[in-house]
Amino acid sequence: MPGMRLLIFSDIHADYAALEKLMAIEADLYFAAGDLVNWNRNLDRIGPILARRADKMYVIPGNHESEDTTAELCREFKLHHFHGGRIEAGGFQVAGSGYSNPTPFDTPGEYSEDEIARGLEPFAKFSPLILICHCPPKDTPLDQVREGTHAGSTAVRDFIERVQPEYFFCGHIHEAAGTEAMLGKTRGRNVGKKGFVLEI
Repeated sequence: MPGMRLLIFSDIHADYAALEKLMAIEADLYFAAGDLVNWNRNLDRIGPILARRADKMYVIPGNHESEDTTAELCREFKLHHFHGGRIEAGGFQVAGSGYSNPTPFDTPGEYSEDEIARGLEPFAKFSPLILICHCPPKDTPLDQVREGTHAGSTAVRDFIERVQPEYFFCGHIHEAAGTEAMLGKTRGRNVGKKGFVLEI
């Protein structure tokens, strides 16, 4: 039985050329893991590029988008709003949760650790699970800003340690883009704006 190709990417930050390259990649499903733009601006310019893969495009908000503006983007360009969403793909449950833990910058999409934990909890019962979050787990290679400095979420880390999804994908920490790490039995990756194709 032929497998499926999932393209997961994050942190475009209004780099339209980078997004054009991603949309040229053939995949069965596309997941935008947040921060398509900066400070909620220019989503109208991002929309038509994403719309080329509209029926296959799933979007969660990063810390630079709000849930409302992401939902509006998805309505306008017929994309799938995936914040708190879940679908079945290739025998896996794929779940998405956006926003980040608090940052020093007071961006539009920030949750407390309790709010992140509450958002993730409904996914704990699904297996095998592919979890896509904007924010990486704290104190792992996926959230390292520089040597000794980590800026991820304790709630995301706690969920991964407890539930052990098959795969975990995130963005948010640009310096860790492209980094892979085993988190117990979970294969984790910070996808960044170059993205990553998962074959299942």
